[in-house]
Amino acid sequence: MPVFQDYFDPDHQLVRASVRRFVEREILPHIDAWEEAEAFPRELHRKAGAAGILGLGYPERYGGSHEGDLFAKIAASEELMHCGSGGLVAGLCSLDIGLPPLLNGGSPELRERVVPAVLRGERVIALAVTEPSGGSDVAHLRTRAVREGEHYRVNGCKTFITSGVRADFYTVAVRTGDPGFAGISLLLVEKGTPGFEVSGPLKKMGWWASDTAELRFEDCRVPVGNLLGAENAGFAGIMANFQHERLALAIMANMTAQLALEASLEWCARREAFGRPLSAFQVLKHRLAEMATQVEVSREFAYRLAARLADGQVPLKEIAMAKNFATDVSNRVTHEAVQIFGGMGYMRGALVERLYRDNRILSIGGGTREIMNEIIAKQMGL
Repeated sequence: MPVFQDYFDPDHQLVRASVRRFVEREILPHIDAWEEAEAFPRELHRKAGAAGILGLGYPERYGGSHEGDLFAKIAASEELMHCGSGGLVAGLCSLDIGLPPLLNGGSPELRERVVPAVLRGERVIALAVTEPSGGSDVAHLRTRAVREGEHYRVNGCKTFITSGVRADFYTVAVRTGDPGFAGISLLLVEKGTPGFEVSGPLKKMGWWASDTAELRFEDCRVPVGNLLGAENAGFAGIMANFQHERLALAIMANMTAQLALEASLEWCARREAFGRPLSAFQVLKHRLAEMATQVEVSREFAYRLAARLADGQVPLKEIAMAKNFATDVSNRVTHEAVQIFGGMGYMRGALVERLYRDNRILSIGGGTREIMNEIIAKQMGL
């Protein structure tokens, strides 16, 4: 895969090489078995923590490195995606959506107790926002938290929670105030808290290696000290978190497309039809050229927005555009890859078959394509 020196410095290349070795040693020999088992060992979190992967981008005081370095995160994410399993990457890296609200709004005592253990891979954290009654409609979530003395009493339900089965800590969006975005808060809930139940893993179309759960709260008492940020001010934190999550999903979509393109190029070079390699047929050469063009443009757009985000800008409209564009590209490229492979592309065990399935969630997670278009339209003044 091309590496753009404009964005990645020599230190980023060292990160990339280190994560590549980790993937080759710890993931690739097992990934097919883990996909079929629909889970990967929890021990992989510890190994990734020991290798410094989980700590990338986080403060050194908690055991992290490259604090705030977005391109170190991107380099690591791209190399992890070379394992060919979006589900494993999503599950292993669920801390990147669950941990930031704690770092930004948690008490010093809470941060000291939780963050180092998560970065070491000894504990797992998940983000719980989505509800059965309305996935992308965050402003109207229904899980209610009522303060009673030094505790909040929480009642409600969350669903489609990545790492929900294995997590030890959950950053949970709750309603503490009036209807609408102004009444939302964030609480850190620990597994084992009375009144808090976690379902078994949900069965999914793709992302098989990622555990996904439903959470139920029934008179669950959470200490007031577990409030992340100010009461009724959680919506802003969720939205800020979303910008990084959506960019990460765009990066994941671009890598999904890149892997499908690479597999297609290799297949066309060695597969023959009518006594000629597939790569000799003009229709396929042109198809591959179009796939490569789409991937290149989408990747460059995402990198440019990452640079703006790293510079302190918040390109809300453009990040929504990048997510939609990247997932459109991955939709087209994975579809074309399966078509190029023919019957083999439909077989379990073929990389392009897994990429095709895993791709489908990318235009849904972190805000659907339709929500992205609403954001874009509003930013255009429509």
